[in-house]
Amino acid sequence: MATMESLIGLVNRIQRACTVLGDYGGGDSTFSSLWEALPSVAVIGGQSSGKSSVLESIVGRDFLPRGSGIVTRRPLVLQLHKTEEGSPEYAEFLHLPRRKFTDFALVRKEIQDETDRITGKTKQISPVPIHLSIYSPNVVNLTLIDLPGLTKVAVEGQPESIVQDIESMVRTYVEKPNSIILAISPANQDIATSDAIKLAREVDPAGDRTFGVLTKLDLMDKGTNAMDVLEGRSYRLQYPWVGVVNRSQADINKNVDMILARRKEREYFATSPDYGHLANKMGSEYLAKLLSKHLESVIRARIPSITSLINKSIDELESEMDHLGRPIAVDAGAQLYTILELCRAFDRIFKEHLDGGRSGGDRIYGVFDNQLPAALRKLPFDRHLSLQNVRKVVSEADGYQPHLIAPEQGYRRLIEGALNYFRGPSEASVDAVHFVLKELVRKSIGETQELKRFPTLQAEIAGAANEALERFREDSKKTVIRLVDMESSYLTVDFFRRLPQEVEKAGNPAAASTMDRYTEGHFRRIGSNVSSYVGMVSETLKNTIPKAVVFCQVKEAKQSLLNHFYTQIGKKEGKQLALLLDEDPALMERRQQCAKRLELYKAARDEVDSVSWVR
Repeated sequence: MATMESLIGLVNRIQRACTVLGDYGGGDSTFSSLWEALPSVAVIGGQSSGKSSVLESIVGRDFLPRGSGIVTRRPLVLQLHKTEEGSPEYAEFLHLPRRKFTDFALVRKEIQDETDRITGKTKQISPVPIHLSIYSPNVVNLTLIDLPGLTKVAVEGQPESIVQDIESMVRTYVEKPNSIILAISPANQDIATSDAIKLAREVDPAGDRTFGVLTKLDLMDKGTNAMDVLEGRSYRLQYPWVGVVNRSQADINKNVDMILARRKEREYFATSPDYGHLANKMGSEYLAKLLSKHLESVIRARIPSITSLINKSIDELESEMDHLGRPIAVDAGAQLYTILELCRAFDRIFKEHLDGGRSGGDRIYGVFDNQLPAALRKLPFDRHLSLQNVRKVVSEADGYQPHLIAPEQGYRRLIEGALNYFRGPSEASVDAVHFVLKELVRKSIGETQELKRFPTLQAEIAGAANEALERFREDSKKTVIRLVDMESSYLTVDFFRRLPQEVEKAGNPAAASTMDRYTEGHFRRIGSNVSSYVGMVSETLKNTIPKAVVFCQVKEAKQSLLNHFYTQIGKKEGKQLALLLDEDPALMERRQQCAKRLELYKAARDEVDSVSWVR
């Protein structure tokens, strides 16, 4: 059956995981939410109130820096992990992973050194916490946060704002609704002047989450005691006050063992005429057990919300891992398979753009429905078939022998000259569709989420696709020019046979031809006939050019955009394939962070599930 220790140990491990998550992913909102959903004990008190001694008594080790003035200048997040009896004691700092401290004098030095790294060797403070874990069979599972001592005045070397700065820092911890406040006050001072009680009353007026600790009971003037405070008559809290007796300065100077100090504390209360009747509810050992018991009840109440937060985090992280992609296999076969799958994913999105599943393909239709007709309408046929130009072309076409009946050579030259104008709009249509297809390639690569991991492969696919599009464009241009040339090569005879015949004059066609051959009306009729024929060809090309462009470019892009690339990929060796799957370092780092988070959250969920039935 799960025990109280397993519940508190669970929270300790989740908090430790949260700390690691914060270190790996800094600024993770879920990490922050989960951290705040877990209870921890914030230790507050004025300077020289005995905070450090209380913490050392709970831990059973002398490990905190000491001195006058502000000694604690950064929050110390102290996680206590109870181990099996006989296990060695050691400490670990988050900023020094994989290094175990078995000499607690070195722990004290590292706390001081790490504080100085941020604040310098001054009396400045910093809100950046130090994370320390202690593993020992002589502790209870707890998370304690040692905060800088509250002060009333700035001393030499400190800014005037130091008083407010410390209070603001402490408030950020004790204002959290899941924070348990351990308010330390010295018994040899009036409780009404206690900095810790004053602040606790402001953030927790009902006293629902405040535990009062009275230190220095043995230093009170003879004939006085602290019974009014300990029994709640001076200041009542929801939970009973706990008195402790810390080591004296002489004991500290003599390096009196903590185990001996705890025994002396028990003896003090057991033999005290004032506090003997409360002996079983006094002392640092009782305080630690009291906090553990309270944490158990708080944790039980928090388990549903903790579980909900963890499950939400796991769902989000798994979704992001799917988005970022799983790690790549190292063998060539798997790498080739991965590359081909990525290419297919890109190709699928590219086809969706063309077929209408995504935007962009409609722009190709716009080329045919708007740009091509508009370009055809702008062709300079009016100038080409002007009276002056028709006369010039027809006259030059006859050479030294004037035409006898109809100026056939003139007609042909006028038609051929007009049809040459169709080359420009035809080629422009090819280029316009090519530009759209290139844009769709670029968009499709950007929208293929699986490819975001591999910038090298992105560039290779883009290059291969654009090379293919260039080939398709060249084929398309040749085809549309052939269409135009075909119209020039063979004129539709029926069109001219259906034209109205010229009215014979005086019953003599030859005479009529001679009379009209060089008249203005004659040339106007020729220009009109050619214009009608060119209009017919224009309507034909307006239909056939889109067919050619779609067949040569769009259809080919859909069916064989990466065919040449697939052939080249199949010839590559393992090292070359690995180069293509060279991931973006930022994405690799992000995936590692997500994987680490996911692993820790799943471990936390398993632990919650294992003890969630505890009653």
